[in-house]
Amino acid sequence: MSARFDCADPDQRVEGLAAAEAALRRGELVVLPTDTVYGVAAEAFDPVAVEALFKAKGRGRDRPPPVLVGTVRAALALIQELSDSGKDLIDEFWPGPLTLICRSSPTLVWDIGDSKGTVAVRMPLHQVALDLLKQTGPLAVSSAKSAAPGPMPATAAEAEAQLGDSVAVYLDGGPCPGEPSSIVDLTGSVPRLLRAGVITADRLRDVILVAEADDLDADGPADAGDEPADATGEGVVSAVPGKAGAGPAEPIEPAEPIEPGEVIEPGEAGEMAGPAEPEPAPRAVGEAAGDTPGPGRGAGPEPAR
Repeated sequence: MSARFDCADPDQRVEGLAAAEAALRRGELVVLPTDTVYGVAAEAFDPVAVEALFKAKGRGRDRPPPVLVGTVRAALALIQELSDSGKDLIDEFWPGPLTLICRSSPTLVWDIGDSKGTVAVRMPLHQVALDLLKQTGPLAVSSAKSAAPGPMPATAAEAEAQLGDSVAVYLDGGPCPGEPSSIVDLTGSVPRLLRAGVITADRLRDVILVAEADDLDADGPADAGDEPADATGEGVVSAVPGKAGAGPAEPIEPAEPIEPGEVIEPGEAGEMAGPAEPEPAPRAVGEAAGDTPGPGRGAGPEPAR
């Protein structure tokens, strides 16, 4: 049976965060609030838990969820290299409603679906989410919406009505804005805006040179994990390294397909700026996860939404 905690109450918040962390370590699902919509989370390095997330959402492996992190350091441990443009975007907009699609570190030992060597990562601007992420490390997070027709969950009650007992713990952080994150693909030589969300193209151009995808999704669903493509993160976009692709794979977390983002068509991959300072990748082959640990595994990290 599911447990729900009102995070507006200090005591329930502490109890809820502890219960959520314990549930994630057991491979169970947790619903949490974000700065976009409510998301359903699974331990990113537990393939059984990620599979349970797919099942609860009624979606396939072709729509991998984005990954949310609690710190920039955790995000860097998941990424192969981060360009100067990526660093500038993180400095300006994180934590916040910006999802970045990057090439994932080849040393990661995980299975979040058919991600084609990429990862959609985000650091959400919501204290409850950040507190949980700092305790657990990176989490695979999709919008807390089932495959059945219905609105994107902007409250814990709406999320529970759709996902029911498939989720062990519901953290009620009050109403979420419901506006999707913006999604920028950094896998090519030129950053590309795949979805115009809370952060506009003009605002992004105040920071870096960014091109808009021909099939730019300006009205995608809101996201939680901000699946690149889904408003909640649903519909995460799977980018084929080398070419920026179209919109979200499930309506980004949204549009259910929430976060269904269409797979980014393969193309020429541009070089990314040199890697950020060495950061132990979570679950790196042959070594324990450093600062971005997965629940109960001591990996430390941080995502996105």
